[in-house]
Amino acid sequence: MAREFLEYDVVLVVGVHSGLRDAINLAQLAKENNKPLEICLLEKGSEIGAHILSGNVFQPTALNELIPDWKEKNCPLTVPVKKDKLMFMFEKFSIPIPSFVMPPMNNHGNYVASLANLCRWLATQAEDLGIEIFPGFPASEILYDNEKVVGVRTGDMGVSLDGEEKSSFEAGIDIKAKYTIFGEGCRGHLGKQLIAKYNLDEGKDPQHYGIGFKEVWKIKDEMHEEGLVIHTNGWPSAKNTPAGSYLYHADNNEVYLGYVVPLDYENPYLSPFDEFQTWKTHPSIRPYLEGGERLTYGARALIKGGLQSLPSMEFPGGVLVGDNAGTLVFSKIKGSHTAMKSGMLAAEAIFKNIDNEDDLNFNELIQSSWIQTELHKSRNFGPMFHKFGALIGAAFNAMDQLIFRGNLPFTLRHTTPDYACMKPAADMPRIEYPKPDGKVSFDKLSSVFLSNTYHEEDQPCHLTLKDSSIPILQNLPMYDEPAQRYCPAGVYDVVATDSGPEFVINGQNCGHFNTCDITDTSHNHTRFAQECPCGPHRPHLQIIQLI
Repeated sequence: MAREFLEYDVVLVVGVHSGLRDAINLAQLAKENNKPLEICLLEKGSEIGAHILSGNVFQPTALNELIPDWKEKNCPLTVPVKKDKLMFMFEKFSIPIPSFVMPPMNNHGNYVASLANLCRWLATQAEDLGIEIFPGFPASEILYDNEKVVGVRTGDMGVSLDGEEKSSFEAGIDIKAKYTIFGEGCRGHLGKQLIAKYNLDEGKDPQHYGIGFKEVWKIKDEMHEEGLVIHTNGWPSAKNTPAGSYLYHADNNEVYLGYVVPLDYENPYLSPFDEFQTWKTHPSIRPYLEGGERLTYGARALIKGGLQSLPSMEFPGGVLVGDNAGTLVFSKIKGSHTAMKSGMLAAEAIFKNIDNEDDLNFNELIQSSWIQTELHKSRNFGPMFHKFGALIGAAFNAMDQLIFRGNLPFTLRHTTPDYACMKPAADMPRIEYPKPDGKVSFDKLSSVFLSNTYHEEDQPCHLTLKDSSIPILQNLPMYDEPAQRYCPAGVYDVVATDSGPEFVINGQNCGHFNTCDITDTSHNHTRFAQECPCGPHRPHLQIIQLI
C-alpha cells in the first residue's frame, strides 16, 4: 500500500508529560541558536490532556528550569500545598504519622494541580514556538532502516471489526525523522518493543508496576481545605500488599483521591478496584466524601521499579523518556518532574547531534542529572515494601529516608517479575468485599461510565490473546482467572454457557490501564494502538478549572 509520508527533524510519540517539555526545549534551543528545526508531536488522545485524569501534586523543579516565568504566563498551578498529613490506617481507626518522618512526602513548594490542564497550557507554549501537534494520531508501528529507528507509522483509520476497509478508510501516515523520541508513558506498547529489540534492560531488575485509581469529587464546603495533602498506608490492603492512598484538596471544593496497588500482589482473589472503593469507606476518609458528588473516575498503571529497573534510554535513532523508561520516583509517588527533566535532557542531546550520526550520550546526561540523585535516594523504597510488607516496610523506609536520607550503604533487589508473584488460588484465602453503597463506594460499570471511555463498535479490538484457550484451560483452574478482578474496567469476564465457561473480552470498556499486559501470569495479552478518537476523554475538568 502506498502511504503518504511526512519528514521532520524530530518526531515525538508522547503520553504528553515528557514530550511537550522535550518539544519546547528543542524549539527554545533552535530559536536561541538561530537553527530552525521541524518538530512534530503525536498525541493519541482526541486532544491534549484527554487521557489524563486530573489531580496530582506537582513538583515544579523542571518547570522552573524550562519556563522560569511560568507564573507570569498564567500557568494553571494556582494551589500551593499548605499542609501535609500522613496516616497509617487500621480497619476502625488511623494513626497520624508526623510528616518529618518521611521527608520525600514533604510537599512544601509543590502544587495541587490538574495535570491535564497543565499539559494543555504547555501545548499552547509549544504551538507558540512553531511545534506541530497532531492529536488523535496514535503511533502504531516503528519504522526502521538498517536497524535504526527512522520514525513511526500512524494507525489506519476506518477499518471494520472484521478487518475490512470501510468507506471512511484512511491509511496511516509514515512520519520520518532524524530522531524519534518515545514518551508514551508507563508500559507504552512501542517502548516495550524497543526495550526488547535493543536489549535495553540487559542486566537490570525486572520492571515493576502498580495500578493507580483516581476519582475527582466536589465536596461540601465545611470538609474542604484548599492545599491539604493527605497520604495513607495500611488498611484495607493485606499486610504483604503495601498499597498507598491519597486525598488532595484542590480549589473549587474539588478533591482528587486515589489508591495505588502494587502489581506484585500474591492473592489472585484481590480486586484492586474493590480495594479502592473499600478504602473510601474508612472513618478517616468517608466524612470528606459524604454529601459530595463524584465527578469522574479513572485508573492507570504506574511504573515503579526505579533505579534498579531503569533501562538504557538510548538506541539508534532515538531515545526513551519519562515513564516509557521508568523515571518515576516511587518514594514521592511523583514522576512528572523527572519525566519533564528527561525530556529536556533528550532535547539537549538531540540538538547537539541533529546533523551527525554520533552517539547522543543520553544515558550519561541522565546519570549526571538530579534525576539520578532522586532515583538513587528512592532505590530501596519499593524493595523494602516487597520484602517486609506494609507495616515493617514502612518502618524501614522511614529509617532510610529520615536518618540516612536514602543513602543506605546497600541496594536491595526485587528480581521477581510482578506477574510471577501471584500464588495459586487454592493456596490463598478468598476476599469478600462489601457491596458498594452508591454514596461513597460504587460498582465498576457506573465508574467506567464516568471515565468517558468510548470506542467505536465496528473497529478491530485492540486487546488480543496469543492463545485463546489459556484463560479457561490454564488461568481459571490455577488462579480463578484473575483478569476478572485485576482489570479496573471490567473488560474481562468468565461467563457460564451450555458448553462450559467462556472467557469474554468487553473491549468497549477498556480505559487503557495496562494491567492485563502486566499482571497476566501467562503473558498471553497483547495490546495494539487503537483507532482514535477513542478511550477516555475528560474535557469537563478543563471547563471547571480554567474559567
